[in-house]
Amino acid sequence: MKAEQWTRGLVRVISYLVLLFTVCISLVPLLWIVVSSFKSNKAILNTPFALPTDFNFHAYYAVLKMNNFLSNTFNSVLISVTSTLVALLFYALAAYSFAKFDFIGKRILFILFSVTLLIPGHATAQPIFSFINITGLYDTRLALIVVYISAGLAVSLFILRASFMSIPKELDEAAYMESASFWQVFFYINLPLAKAGLATAGILMFLGNWNEFFYGFMLTSSAENRTLPVALQFFTEQFSYNYTQLFAALTLVTLPSIMLYMVAQEQVQQSVVSGGVKG
Repeated sequence: MKAEQWTRGLVRVISYLVLLFTVCISLVPLLWIVVSSFKSNKAILNTPFALPTDFNFHAYYAVLKMNNFLSNTFNSVLISVTSTLVALLFYALAAYSFAKFDFIGKRILFILFSVTLLIPGHATAQPIFSFINITGLYDTRLALIVVYISAGLAVSLFILRASFMSIPKELDEAAYMESASFWQVFFYINLPLAKAGLATAGILMFLGNWNEFFYGFMLTSSAENRTLPVALQFFTEQFSYNYTQLFAALTLVTLPSIMLYMVAQEQVQQSVVSGGVKG
């Protein structure tokens, strides 16, 4: 009995140590950047792990005064929100069809959508670049919106399909008996009941679009069309010897996505687990 209790205690201690290690390697670099953004260049170089002696926002004020920072922020918000909302509408319709209707090739089509999880995003760079060039969308915000709409397809379908499958079909049948149309059943009955899945899929897509760098860098060339992750690349060059402003810029870029996830993390985790069980 004592040996069993000792084994359980040891397993629990090891589990806590692994969790603590994971949290440390994930959060410590971010906290170090935030704390360092309040220190002077000299303090960062001489005492990199010491706390700042006083807190001031001079570096943040200098970053916000830069000509392109606010326009880059506007680009990121516009592109991320627009692509997420449009993608949610299309993916919700597709997931609703997979969850509620039987049709020829349904299983094969869903497998094909799922296979996109296995394809690295960079593998499709060449055809996407050619398509954007041919359509004349290169170096426009619309090009990134079009590309980002296709991002997160498989994960969103899994989450939304599970949400629609959890809604009883009897509700749809009762609505159809009352002469409701397909769109009325979809918009007024199913979408409100699937709001948890919609919120989860939307948050995951928004975070992916907000932090995306590869296509943002490849499909834009002018400063006025850059998104924040791409602009960071140029901040690094501009602030190569001003670490305080560089860390302030990094903090301003990363904090919104972290705060959004912290607010919705419980709902996201529950919906993903639910989707894994039902899918």
